Amino acid sequence: MAYWDALFAFLVATVVATLLTPLTARLARRTGAVVMPSERGLAERATPALGGLAILAGVLVGALFWLPDTIILRHTAGTARGAGGFVHTWAIVAGACLIALVGAIDDVRPLKPQWKLLGQIAAAFIAVKGGAVVTDVKIPFIPTLQLPNAGGVLTVIWLVGLMNVVNFSDGIDGLAAGLCTIDGIAFAIIAIDLNVPGAGVLAALTAGAALGFLFHNFYPASSLMGDCGANLLGYLLGVVAVVGSIKTGAVVTLVVPLILLAVPFLDTGFVVAKRLKYKRKPWSADTNHFHHRMARMGYSQRRTVAYLYGWTLMLAGVAVALRFVPYSNHNGTYHLGWLLVMAAIGVIALAASVYLIYLLEILKFKSWRTRELRTADPDTSEHEIDARVQREVETGEFERVG
Repeated sequence: MAYWDALFAFLVATVVATLLTPLTARLARRTGAVVMPSERGLAERATPALGGLAILAGVLVGALFWLPDTIILRHTAGTARGAGGFVHTWAIVAGACLIALVGAIDDVRPLKPQWKLLGQIAAAFIAVKGGAVVTDVKIPFIPTLQLPNAGGVLTVIWLVGLMNVVNFSDGIDGLAAGLCTIDGIAFAIIAIDLNVPGAGVLAALTAGAALGFLFHNFYPASSLMGDCGANLLGYLLGVVAVVGSIKTGAVVTLVVPLILLAVPFLDTGFVVAKRLKYKRKPWSADTNHFHHRMARMGYSQRRTVAYLYGWTLMLAGVAVALRFVPYSNHNGTYHLGWLLVMAAIGVIALAASVYLIYLLEILKFKSWRTRELRTADPDTSEHEIDARVQREVETGEFERVG
Protein backbone atom coordinates (compact mmCIF):
# COMPACT_ATOMS: atom_id res chain seq x y z
CA MET A 1 0.00 0.00 0.00
CA ALA A 2 2.82 2.40 0.85
CA TYR A 3 4.37 1.91 -2.59
CA TRP A 4 1.06 2.80 -4.24
CA ASP A 5 0.69 5.93 -2.08
CA ALA A 6 4.21 6.99 -3.01
CA LEU A 7 3.60 6.30 -6.70
CA PHE A 8 0.35 8.29 -6.82
CA ALA A 9 1.93 11.13 -4.84
CA PHE A 10 4.86 11.13 -7.27
CA LEU A 11 2.60 11.27 -10.34
CA VAL A 12 0.32 14.00 -8.98
CA ALA A 13 3.27 16.15 -7.88
CA THR A 14 4.79 15.71 -11.33
CA VAL A 15 1.62 16.78 -13.14
CA VAL A 16 0.97 19.78 -10.87
CA ALA A 17 4.55 21.08 -11.16
CA THR A 18 4.52 20.56 -14.93
CA LEU A 19 1.28 22.50 -15.40
CA LEU A 20 2.12 25.36 -13.03
CA THR A 21 5.71 26.07 -14.06
CA PRO A 22 4.67 28.24 -17.07
CA LEU A 23 2.46 30.28 -14.72
CA THR A 24 5.35 30.87 -12.33
CA ALA A 25 7.46 31.96 -15.30
CA ARG A 26 4.86 34.63 -16.14
CA LEU A 27 4.84 35.77 -12.52
CA ALA A 28 8.63 35.95 -12.55
CA ARG A 29 8.62 38.22 -15.60
CA ARG A 30 6.06 40.53 -13.99
CA THR A 31 7.99 40.77 -10.73
CA GLY A 32 11.43 41.08 -12.29
CA ALA A 33 12.67 37.67 -11.09
CA VAL A 34 14.57 37.07 -14.30
CA VAL A 35 18.09 35.64 -14.45
CA MET A 36 20.30 37.33 -17.01
CA PRO A 37 23.07 35.54 -18.95
CA SER A 38 26.29 35.21 -16.96
CA GLU A 39 29.40 33.06 -16.96
CA ARG A 40 28.57 31.74 -13.49
CA GLY A 41 25.20 30.35 -14.50
CA LEU A 42 26.10 29.40 -18.08
CA ALA A 43 22.77 30.91 -19.14
CA GLU A 44 22.52 31.97 -22.79
CA ARG A 45 19.40 34.15 -22.51
CA ALA A 46 17.24 35.93 -19.94
CA THR A 47 15.26 33.23 -18.12
CA PRO A 48 12.44 33.64 -15.57
CA ALA A 49 12.97 32.13 -12.12
CA LEU A 50 10.41 31.31 -9.36
CA GLY A 51 9.97 27.77 -10.70
CA GLY A 52 10.34 26.70 -7.09
CA LEU A 53 6.77 27.86 -6.49
CA ALA A 54 5.53 25.21 -8.93
CA ILE A 55 7.66 22.62 -7.10
CA LEU A 56 6.09 23.72 -3.81
CA ALA A 57 2.59 23.49 -5.29
CA GLY A 58 3.26 19.95 -6.50
CA VAL A 59 4.46 18.93 -3.05
CA LEU A 60 1.50 20.56 -1.28
CA VAL A 61 -1.16 19.01 -3.51
CA GLY A 62 0.35 15.55 -3.21
CA ALA A 63 0.83 15.96 0.55
CA LEU A 64 -2.80 16.92 0.97
CA PHE A 65 -3.93 13.48 -0.23
CA TRP A 66 -1.12 11.06 0.62
CA LEU A 67 1.11 12.46 3.37
CA PRO A 68 -0.06 11.28 6.83
CA ASP A 69 -0.77 13.87 9.52
CA THR A 70 1.88 12.34 11.77
CA ILE A 71 4.72 9.88 11.38
CA ILE A 72 4.93 7.59 14.40
CA LEU A 73 8.49 7.10 15.63
CA ARG A 74 9.88 3.99 17.21
CA HIS A 75 10.13 3.21 20.92
CA THR A 76 12.84 0.58 21.07
CA ALA A 77 15.30 -0.45 23.71
CA GLY A 78 18.71 1.13 23.49
CA THR A 79 17.61 4.30 21.76
CA ALA A 80 18.23 7.76 23.10
CA ARG A 81 15.78 9.17 25.61
CA GLY A 82 12.93 10.87 23.75
CA ALA A 83 13.61 8.99 20.53
CA GLY A 84 9.98 7.94 20.30
CA GLY A 85 7.00 10.14 19.58
CA PHE A 86 5.75 11.75 16.41
CA VAL A 87 6.87 13.89 13.52
CA HIS A 88 4.07 16.32 12.72
CA THR A 89 3.93 16.70 8.97
CA TRP A 90 2.23 20.09 9.27
CA ALA A 91 5.54 21.36 10.68
CA ILE A 92 7.47 19.90 7.74
CA VAL A 93 5.04 21.56 5.31
CA ALA A 94 5.19 24.85 7.22
CA GLY A 95 8.97 24.86 7.04
CA ALA A 96 8.79 24.11 3.31
CA CYS A 97 6.44 27.05 2.74
CA LEU A 98 8.67 29.38 4.77
CA ILE A 99 11.88 28.54 2.96
CA ALA A 100 10.13 28.74 -0.42
CA LEU A 101 8.83 32.21 0.52
CA VAL A 102 12.27 33.40 1.64
CA GLY A 103 13.78 32.07 -1.59
CA ALA A 104 11.07 33.72 -3.71
CA ILE A 105 11.72 37.08 -2.04
CA ASP A 106 15.43 36.64 -2.72
CA ASP A 107 14.72 35.83 -6.37
CA VAL A 108 12.67 39.02 -6.79
CA ARG A 109 14.86 41.29 -4.68
CA PRO A 110 18.19 39.75 -3.58
CA LEU A 111 18.58 39.48 0.19
CA LYS A 112 21.80 39.83 2.15
CA PRO A 113 23.41 36.46 3.02
CA GLN A 114 22.64 36.83 6.73
CA TRP A 115 18.91 37.23 6.05
CA LYS A 116 18.83 34.18 3.80
CA LEU A 117 20.69 32.19 6.45
CA LEU A 118 18.19 33.35 9.07
CA GLY A 119 15.32 32.13 6.89
CA GLN A 120 17.00 28.75 6.42
CA ILE A 121 17.56 28.38 10.15
CA ALA A 122 13.94 29.32 10.87
CA ALA A 123 12.61 26.72 8.41
CA ALA A 124 14.90 24.05 9.88
CA PHE A 125 13.85 25.03 13.41
CA ILE A 126 10.18 24.55 12.53
CA ALA A 127 10.90 21.03 11.28
CA VAL A 128 12.85 20.26 14.46
CA LYS A 129 10.03 21.56 16.68
CA GLY A 130 7.68 19.32 14.72
CA GLY A 131 9.68 16.26 15.79
CA ALA A 132 12.18 15.83 12.94
CA VAL A 133 15.21 15.51 15.23
CA VAL A 134 18.05 13.01 15.01
CA THR A 135 18.61 11.47 18.44
CA ASP A 136 20.83 8.53 17.51
CA VAL A 137 22.74 7.49 14.41
CA LYS A 138 23.92 4.05 13.34
CA ILE A 139 27.13 3.77 11.32
CA PRO A 140 28.45 0.48 9.88
CA PHE A 141 30.86 -1.45 12.12
CA ILE A 142 30.75 0.94 15.11
CA PRO A 143 28.33 1.34 18.04
CA THR A 144 25.30 3.59 17.75
CA LEU A 145 26.02 7.28 18.37
CA GLN A 146 23.60 8.68 20.96
CA LEU A 147 22.65 12.37 20.60
CA PRO A 148 20.19 13.03 23.45
CA ASN A 149 20.99 16.74 23.82
CA ALA A 150 22.77 17.86 20.64
CA GLY A 151 20.31 16.32 18.19
CA GLY A 152 18.26 19.47 17.60
CA VAL A 153 21.26 21.67 16.86
CA LEU A 154 22.87 19.07 14.62
CA THR A 155 19.61 18.60 12.73
CA VAL A 156 19.34 22.34 12.05
CA ILE A 157 22.95 22.39 10.84
CA TRP A 158 22.25 19.39 8.58
CA LEU A 159 19.14 20.94 7.04
CA VAL A 160 20.74 24.36 6.51
CA GLY A 161 23.83 22.75 5.02
CA LEU A 162 21.80 20.66 2.59
CA MET A 163 19.77 23.68 1.47
CA ASN A 164 23.00 25.44 0.55
CA VAL A 165 24.52 22.35 -1.08
CA VAL A 166 21.57 22.03 -3.48
CA ASN A 167 21.53 25.79 -4.03
CA PHE A 168 25.22 25.78 -4.99
CA SER A 169 24.63 22.98 -7.50
CA ASP A 170 21.88 24.91 -9.29
CA GLY A 171 24.11 26.59 -11.84
CA ILE A 172 23.24 24.89 -15.13
CA ASP A 173 19.96 23.96 -16.80
CA GLY A 174 18.46 20.75 -15.45
CA LEU A 175 21.21 19.85 -13.00
CA ALA A 176 19.73 20.45 -9.53
CA ALA A 177 16.23 19.31 -10.53
CA GLY A 178 17.57 16.13 -12.12
CA LEU A 179 19.82 15.23 -9.21
CA CYS A 180 16.98 15.78 -6.73
CA THR A 181 14.67 13.61 -8.85
CA ILE A 182 17.15 10.74 -8.85
CA ASP A 183 17.94 11.07 -5.14
CA GLY A 184 14.28 11.49 -4.21
CA ILE A 185 13.30 8.27 -5.98
CA ALA A 186 16.13 6.35 -4.31
CA PHE A 187 15.18 7.79 -0.90
CA ALA A 188 11.55 6.77 -1.47
CA ILE A 189 12.44 3.17 -2.35
CA ILE A 190 14.71 2.80 0.67
CA ALA A 191 12.40 4.57 3.14
CA ILE A 192 9.37 2.46 2.20
CA ASP A 193 11.38 -0.75 2.44
CA LEU A 194 12.54 0.41 5.90
CA ASN A 195 8.86 0.71 6.85
CA VAL A 196 8.89 4.51 6.98
CA PRO A 197 5.96 5.19 4.61
CA GLY A 198 5.66 8.85 5.58
CA ALA A 199 9.27 9.55 4.65
CA GLY A 200 8.82 7.49 1.48
CA VAL A 201 5.80 9.53 0.37
CA LEU A 202 7.61 12.78 1.16
CA ALA A 203 10.60 11.65 -0.90
CA ALA A 204 8.31 10.64 -3.76
CA LEU A 205 6.58 14.03 -3.63
CA THR A 206 9.94 15.77 -3.78
CA ALA A 207 11.11 13.67 -6.71
CA GLY A 208 7.85 14.08 -8.61
CA ALA A 209 7.71 17.86 -8.17
CA ALA A 210 11.36 18.15 -9.23
CA LEU A 211 10.69 16.00 -12.31
CA GLY A 212 7.64 18.03 -13.28
CA PHE A 213 9.69 21.20 -13.14
CA LEU A 214 12.57 19.51 -15.00
CA PHE A 215 10.41 19.23 -18.12
CA HIS A 216 10.70 23.03 -18.39
CA ASN A 217 14.21 23.31 -16.96
CA PHE A 218 16.19 20.92 -19.14
CA TYR A 219 18.49 22.70 -21.62
CA PRO A 220 17.52 25.10 -23.06
CA ALA A 221 15.50 26.02 -19.97
CA SER A 222 12.31 28.06 -20.21
CA SER A 223 12.20 28.43 -16.42
CA LEU A 224 14.64 28.35 -13.50
CA MET A 225 13.82 27.19 -9.98
CA GLY A 226 15.76 30.03 -8.35
CA ASP A 227 16.69 30.10 -4.67
CA CYS A 228 13.02 29.39 -4.01
CA GLY A 229 13.26 25.91 -5.52
CA ALA A 230 16.85 25.03 -4.65
CA ASN A 231 16.42 25.77 -0.95
CA LEU A 232 13.07 23.96 -0.93
CA LEU A 233 14.45 20.78 -2.52
CA GLY A 234 17.44 20.77 -0.17
CA TYR A 235 15.15 21.21 2.82
CA LEU A 236 12.81 18.40 1.76
CA LEU A 237 15.57 15.89 1.02
CA GLY A 238 17.20 16.77 4.33
CA VAL A 239 13.95 16.17 6.21
CA VAL A 240 13.47 12.82 4.45
CA ALA A 241 16.93 11.71 5.58
CA VAL A 242 16.28 12.87 9.15
CA VAL A 243 12.86 11.23 9.47
CA GLY A 244 14.23 7.96 8.09
CA SER A 245 17.11 7.97 10.56
CA ILE A 246 14.94 8.47 13.65
CA LYS A 247 12.23 6.05 12.54
CA THR A 248 14.47 3.02 11.99
CA GLY A 249 17.52 1.47 13.58
CA ALA A 250 18.91 0.29 10.26
CA VAL A 251 22.65 0.49 9.86
CA VAL A 252 22.34 2.52 6.64
CA THR A 253 20.69 5.58 8.19
CA LEU A 254 23.76 7.83 7.98
CA VAL A 255 25.57 6.22 5.08
CA VAL A 256 22.68 6.31 2.60
CA PRO A 257 22.10 10.10 2.65
CA LEU A 258 25.82 10.76 2.29
CA ILE A 259 26.09 8.38 -0.69
CA LEU A 260 22.95 9.67 -2.40
CA LEU A 261 24.01 13.29 -2.02
CA ALA A 262 27.72 12.71 -2.68
CA VAL A 263 27.83 14.57 -6.02
CA PRO A 264 26.49 17.92 -4.73
CA PHE A 265 28.43 17.45 -1.47
CA LEU A 266 31.71 16.89 -3.34
CA ASP A 267 31.01 19.77 -5.69
CA THR A 268 30.29 22.14 -2.81
CA GLY A 269 33.22 20.84 -0.77
CA PHE A 270 35.76 21.44 -3.53
CA VAL A 271 34.39 24.91 -4.29
CA VAL A 272 34.23 26.07 -0.66
CA ALA A 273 37.71 24.68 0.05
CA LYS A 274 39.13 26.64 -2.88
CA ARG A 275 37.38 29.83 -1.75
CA LEU A 276 38.80 29.43 1.75
CA LYS A 277 42.25 28.69 0.32
CA TYR A 278 42.28 32.03 -1.47
CA LYS A 279 40.68 33.81 1.53
CA ARG A 280 37.35 34.45 -0.15
CA LYS A 281 33.92 34.26 1.46
CA PRO A 282 32.53 30.69 1.30
CA TRP A 283 29.21 31.95 -0.11
CA SER A 284 30.77 34.17 -2.80
CA ALA A 285 30.02 33.28 -6.42
CA ASP A 286 32.65 31.83 -8.75
CA THR A 287 33.04 29.47 -11.72
CA ASN A 288 34.77 26.50 -10.11
CA HIS A 289 31.85 24.07 -9.85
CA PHE A 290 32.02 20.76 -11.71
CA HIS A 291 29.71 22.02 -14.46
CA HIS A 292 31.77 25.20 -14.98
CA ARG A 293 34.97 23.22 -15.31
CA MET A 294 33.39 20.77 -17.76
CA ALA A 295 32.07 23.68 -19.83
CA ARG A 296 35.55 25.19 -20.02
CA MET A 297 36.83 21.85 -21.31
CA GLY A 298 34.37 21.97 -24.19
CA TYR A 299 31.51 19.83 -22.88
CA SER A 300 28.04 20.96 -23.94
CA GLN A 301 25.43 21.63 -21.26
CA ARG A 302 23.51 18.49 -22.20
CA ARG A 303 26.62 16.33 -22.06
CA THR A 304 27.72 17.86 -18.75
CA VAL A 305 24.35 17.18 -17.17
CA ALA A 306 24.28 13.64 -18.60
CA TYR A 307 27.64 12.81 -17.01
CA LEU A 308 26.57 14.18 -13.62
CA TYR A 309 23.24 12.32 -13.88
CA GLY A 310 25.14 9.11 -14.61
CA TRP A 311 27.43 9.64 -11.62
CA THR A 312 24.43 10.26 -9.37
CA LEU A 313 22.58 7.20 -10.70
CA MET A 314 25.62 5.04 -9.98
CA LEU A 315 25.79 6.27 -6.38
CA ALA A 316 22.03 5.88 -5.99
CA GLY A 317 22.45 2.26 -7.07
CA VAL A 318 25.03 1.76 -4.30
CA ALA A 319 22.67 3.28 -1.73
CA VAL A 320 19.79 1.05 -2.81
CA ALA A 321 22.11 -1.98 -2.81
CA LEU A 322 23.03 -1.21 0.81
CA ARG A 323 19.41 -1.86 1.69
CA PHE A 324 18.57 -4.79 -0.58
CA VAL A 325 21.79 -6.82 -0.73
CA PRO A 326 21.49 -9.23 2.24
CA TYR A 327 25.02 -8.65 3.57
CA SER A 328 23.74 -8.14 7.13
CA ASN A 329 20.72 -8.69 9.34
CA HIS A 330 21.18 -5.03 10.42
CA ASN A 331 21.70 -6.16 14.01
CA GLY A 332 25.45 -6.63 13.94
CA THR A 333 25.64 -10.00 12.12
CA TYR A 334 27.27 -10.03 8.67
CA HIS A 335 27.20 -12.64 5.91
CA LEU A 336 30.67 -12.92 4.40
CA GLY A 337 29.69 -13.76 0.82
CA TRP A 338 27.16 -10.97 0.43
CA LEU A 339 29.43 -8.61 2.37
CA LEU A 340 32.13 -9.20 -0.23
CA VAL A 341 29.59 -8.49 -2.99
CA MET A 342 28.58 -5.25 -1.29
CA ALA A 343 32.21 -4.32 -0.77
CA ALA A 344 32.91 -4.92 -4.48
CA ILE A 345 29.99 -2.69 -5.47
CA GLY A 346 31.29 0.01 -3.15
CA VAL A 347 34.86 -0.25 -4.44
CA ILE A 348 33.71 -0.01 -8.06
CA ALA A 349 31.61 3.09 -7.30
CA LEU A 350 34.45 4.68 -5.33
CA ALA A 351 36.98 3.96 -8.07
CA ALA A 352 34.66 5.42 -10.71
CA SER A 353 34.08 8.53 -8.59
CA VAL A 354 37.80 9.04 -7.97
CA TYR A 355 38.50 8.54 -11.67
CA LEU A 356 35.88 11.12 -12.65
CA ILE A 357 37.36 13.68 -10.27
CA TYR A 358 40.89 12.84 -11.47
CA LEU A 359 39.74 13.11 -15.07
CA LEU A 360 38.28 16.54 -14.38
CA GLU A 361 41.62 17.71 -13.01
CA ILE A 362 43.61 16.22 -15.91
CA LEU A 363 41.26 17.65 -18.54
CA LYS A 364 41.31 21.02 -16.77
CA PHE A 365 45.11 21.02 -16.92
CA LYS A 366 45.17 19.96 -20.57
CA SER A 367 42.76 22.73 -21.54
CA TRP A 368 44.76 25.37 -19.64
CA ARG A 369 48.13 24.14 -20.95
CA THR A 370 46.91 24.01 -24.56
CA ARG A 371 45.77 27.64 -24.37
CA GLU A 372 49.09 28.65 -22.80
CA LEU A 373 51.16 26.96 -25.52
CA ARG A 374 48.97 28.29 -28.32
CA THR A 375 49.31 31.85 -26.98
CA ALA A 376 53.09 31.54 -26.58
CA ASP A 377 53.61 30.23 -30.13
CA PRO A 378 50.60 30.73 -32.45
CA ASP A 379 52.47 29.13 -35.37
CA THR A 380 52.69 25.72 -33.66
CA SER A 381 50.31 23.18 -35.14
CA GLU A 382 47.45 21.73 -33.12
CA HIS A 383 48.96 18.25 -33.50
CA GLU A 384 52.29 19.41 -32.03
CA ILE A 385 50.55 21.14 -29.11
CA ASP A 386 48.42 18.07 -28.34
CA ALA A 387 51.46 15.79 -28.46
CA ARG A 388 53.44 18.08 -26.16
CA VAL A 389 50.63 18.36 -23.62
CA GLN A 390 50.12 14.59 -23.62
CA ARG A 391 53.85 14.03 -23.11
CA GLU A 392 53.91 16.46 -20.18
CA VAL A 393 50.94 14.76 -18.53
CA GLU A 394 52.53 11.32 -18.88
CA THR A 395 56.03 12.32 -17.70
CA GLY A 396 55.16 15.04 -15.19
CA GLU A 397 57.90 17.24 -16.70
CA PHE A 398 56.84 20.64 -18.07
CA GLU A 399 58.86 22.91 -20.32
CA ARG A 400 58.82 26.62 -19.60
CA VAL A 401 57.08 28.79 -22.22
CA GLY A 402 57.41 32.46 -23.02
